[in-house]
Amino acid sequence: MEKYFVVKYSGPFGFIKPWTAVRDSETFSQQFLTPSIVEGIEKKLFPELLSETGIKKILRHKLNYCGLDVQQERTWAKGGFKANKEKGIYKTNLGILNRGVMIKPHLYLAFANPHDAEHAAQQTICLCRNEDLVFPDSPVEMTQEEFNAIEGFELKFTDNKNGFKVGHNRFKQAEEMYGELEVTGNPIREQ
Repeated sequence: MEKYFVVKYSGPFGFIKPWTAVRDSETFSQQFLTPSIVEGIEKKLFPELLSETGIKKILRHKLNYCGLDVQQERTWAKGGFKANKEKGIYKTNLGILNRGVMIKPHLYLAFANPHDAEHAAQQTICLCRNEDLVFPDSPVEMTQEEFNAIEGFELKFTDNKNGFKVGHNRFKQAEEMYGELEVTGNPIREQ
């Protein structure tokens, strides 16, 4: 029976921007991690893997949360803030976006050995944005069946188009990424 060493990360809120939302005025958080997000988290936890391609240590993940809250975010164009006056009216390149962020997300990362889990449990990570810090609990040993029973969203990565397209992999020359979403129980927790 395969054993996992699982680190649970939690925080007050989190937002994972869907690849299809470039500058949508209203966007709800994606509810799963793509292969490039998992690889980015892994490279943050294990910087010795920066020169390697692919996911080496994180075997699986699950994500659940308490709900979504729409928050406003002020943005401006890539060139920085600009203002000008046209016909007596000041105009800027500022915009307001509505972001549906996850409230109290829990992210579970499964590792193959206790050493990697212990190392990961000594660090915070971000879901995607720098302000979305999640904090680790101590690692827990679980069977594969126990991990399967955790309520939440998990994207099963596929190499072909059997799943749906989840974006482009920044670690593999923008190669298209695909996956099949597995939902266990009710991923929206009461508390």
